[in-house]
Amino acid sequence: MKKSIKTIVFKILKIAGVTFMVSLLLLFLLPTLFPETITNKVKSFANEKLNGELSFKETNLSFFTHFPSLTLSLDEFLLKGSAPFEKDTLISAKEIAFGINVKSIFFDEKIKIDKIFLSGGLINVKVNKKGQPNYNVYLSDNIEESTDSTSASIKLERIDIKKIRLVYEDQSTKMLIRAKEFNYLGKGDLHESIFDLKTKAQIEGFDFSFDNQEYLKNKKVNAELITKINTNSLALVFEENNLMINKLPVEFKGKFNFLKNDYNLDFTVKSVNSQLNDFFTALPPQFITWLSKTNIKGKTDLLFSLKGKYIAEENEKPDIHFNMKIRDGFVSYNKAPFPAENIFLNFDTKLPSLDTEKLVLKIDSIYFDVGKDFFNGNLKINGLSNPVIDARIRSKLDLAKLDQALGIENMDLKGSFSANIVSKGEYNKEKKKFPETKANLELKNGFVKSRYYPNPIKNINFKAVVNNATSQFNDFSLLISPATLEFEEKPFNLYASLQNFEDIAYDIKAKGELNIEKIYKVFSQKGLGVTGFAKMDLAFQGKQSDATSGKYNNLNNKGTLELKEIKINSAFLPKPFVINEGLFLFNQDKMNFTNFIASYGQSDFKMNGYMENVVNFALSEKEVLKGSFSVDSDFIQINEFMAFADETEEEKDTTIQNGVVVIPSKFDFNLKANAKKINFDDLNIENLAGKVNVSQGKLSLQNTTFSLIGTKVSIDAVYFHETPTRADFDYKIRAFDFDIKRAYDEVALFREMASAAEYAEGIISLDYKIAGKLDGNMMPVFPSLVGGGTLSVKKIKIKGFKLFNVVSQKTETDALKDPEISKIDIKTTVKNNLIKIERFKFKTAGFRPRIEGETSFDGKINLKIRIGLPPLGIIGIPVKVTGTQENPEIGIGRKTEDLEETDYVEGMELAKPEVKTKTTPIVSDELQPQTAKDSRKTD
Repeated sequence: MKKSIKTIVFKILKIAGVTFMVSLLLLFLLPTLFPETITNKVKSFANEKLNGELSFKETNLSFFTHFPSLTLSLDEFLLKGSAPFEKDTLISAKEIAFGINVKSIFFDEKIKIDKIFLSGGLINVKVNKKGQPNYNVYLSDNIEESTDSTSASIKLERIDIKKIRLVYEDQSTKMLIRAKEFNYLGKGDLHESIFDLKTKAQIEGFDFSFDNQEYLKNKKVNAELITKINTNSLALVFEENNLMINKLPVEFKGKFNFLKNDYNLDFTVKSVNSQLNDFFTALPPQFITWLSKTNIKGKTDLLFSLKGKYIAEENEKPDIHFNMKIRDGFVSYNKAPFPAENIFLNFDTKLPSLDTEKLVLKIDSIYFDVGKDFFNGNLKINGLSNPVIDARIRSKLDLAKLDQALGIENMDLKGSFSANIVSKGEYNKEKKKFPETKANLELKNGFVKSRYYPNPIKNINFKAVVNNATSQFNDFSLLISPATLEFEEKPFNLYASLQNFEDIAYDIKAKGELNIEKIYKVFSQKGLGVTGFAKMDLAFQGKQSDATSGKYNNLNNKGTLELKEIKINSAFLPKPFVINEGLFLFNQDKMNFTNFIASYGQSDFKMNGYMENVVNFALSEKEVLKGSFSVDSDFIQINEFMAFADETEEEKDTTIQNGVVVIPSKFDFNLKANAKKINFDDLNIENLAGKVNVSQGKLSLQNTTFSLIGTKVSIDAVYFHETPTRADFDYKIRAFDFDIKRAYDEVALFREMASAAEYAEGIISLDYKIAGKLDGNMMPVFPSLVGGGTLSVKKIKIKGFKLFNVVSQKTETDALKDPEISKIDIKTTVKNNLIKIERFKFKTAGFRPRIEGETSFDGKINLKIRIGLPPLGIIGIPVKVTGTQENPEIGIGRKTEDLEETDYVEGMELAKPEVKTKTTPIVSDELQPQTAKDSRKTD
């Protein structure tokens, strides 16, 4: 019996040992025996199933990389996205490994992939503005398709992602998600059309932004998710998803269906009966330090939903709903003696179709106490441009106690603030409606001091009263009496009374000094470049209608305003306009200024003169600011005035142009301009002098002269922008005795208009008028150009011009080989993308050439040349030249087809087309001499 037991045990151990040795042997031999077979089958699967460019450095088949799974590892893995992101990375990783079912190698026709391991890389998901994603790289099987016996299938028992950086950027919804240290463990049958994906995820740092507004920053996330995926209909169903954002528990459910041209969304995120303190742990990092010193109590409910179709082409967008409730809230910073308590909030907002005009915002109630003080209010707003408002606010607060309770960082506040506001009705500027309003606001003994500047703004006192009893503009009144403050031991006083917004009756007095740079430092950090100083003693009194009708005797506007280092940002200009120094004198409706020194980017200005209609311009959006002054400048950089000149390379869309120079429409200025140097791209203008008029968005130059390429130039011009990327111009230019070679080298527009000048040297003059459109790069749209004029040749030599040299070669004459030309006028007209050349003659080397015809701005030519032979040119050779300037086609005779005209269509853009040229000139007929009489017959 004992022997029998020993025998059985021995056999078991023997079998186990053999099994172990065989298994161990397989661990080493299987990757060696079948590497090529397995690798080829996996590659075949990738080619069959992946619609994206795939690359990797090397492969490795082993049991030990992710023991005990047999895995095919691809090192330095890179998968690019689907159209239209074929050049952008979708997934990159140090290693991606496919776990292979060992049994399928021996017994199945298809190798089965049951695991995926991804580590140390990037998952970069993108969706463009049209809703097209880059992740459509996996092609699922159609039911009717037969299987390929040589490929592989995916039924994933494990999806293991470690230490991945994840980016999801959706330009169509303006959503941006970033995750660092993303770890993911899940499983799912990707081979089936419908499958469940069960996952656990951990993220060490999670960021979420919407419409460039950051809502979550560097948050830790733990998630357990069940997602149903339908690859046939491209639908995702989030069935059971529990998240923990830092300490805040969140429940997430929804659906995501990809439609033919966009997608359908149905998401709901909520957190019910959560601790208010846990909610603050999910807020951006700047709250973390504050939170560590703050005692927060209370309950909160949160709800966020995003539902509806997003179809960009049809402008169909989903609805957003957000609701937040706070009950029994309590906030005490650093054990403040008077905490903010009894906090109650019921906030609800809806944004149907992501349309701000349909905005519905409700604060049914907001309330809190600070000791005996309180804040109580409710607010309802429907719409944005013409909102319907229903608001009631009552407040009595000691700002010092509030500051202590909330722990407002980097700021000390003091003062007694009270408010009593009741406002109900519609604000509609066009209909001249204003909500019925009664409001009283008062601040006594106000005090503001920050850690960024040693001295406070103190003794702040103001009392403001707003009244409107009838919902009409003409019943509106605002009274500020008084408003005072003291900063750096210098007082400032303001009194303002405004009544009847249909015809504003104003009474404003302001006196004092404001150091804007130092005041800004009170409220923000140093080093942000905000500067400015204003000293004023102003008194404005009158009615808007008197200013409009010119009844200036009824006005009482006077005073002085001194500005230094003031930055002005305008919607018209991409960069800030800086007033380095300026003293303004106000008298009725006129503002005079002397030695007004300003800068804009690299440009500098010194101005003297006056502006009119100042008060009316300030009180009405429809009024025009008038002025007359002289402007002197040492340097003006035109490029900086372009509409999009200040965008960074990352902000620019490669399909969007830089923008034209925008002329404000509400200015009517007459300027006498003197500029020593002006730069525009590679164009350098010197000593500009002339009269400039800016009116109704148009800029006119009259009798303006300047030096360009060493020559005095005179122009008259009109310019106005139609859109930020489209402008209209009309100018006449006169330039005498200038160097043609230097003009070609230094003036881009001259190169475009006279490309043949590349081969010329000498002196010419130009008298030309041209009009047309400019594109978003301030370059001419060639089919739009209309005009003409005369190019007068004083003396030039053309050397190396291929067209002339080929004609000379084929006619066996030296008539046009490197000719010297003098004292001729060449008249041309421009229209529909063509330059038509009127007949002109000249003498060279005893020959008498005559040229006429047309060229196009895309390089095509159609010229008729007669080469009059010595001695008198009675006998001549007729030559027709077609093709292009670089590759002309030469033939006998004069009959040719006219070049095709390109009519300008409003809004078209035209870059110079690439001309398809032949490598060698073609001579279509044998050239024969012809008498002048015969030549005339063929004209």
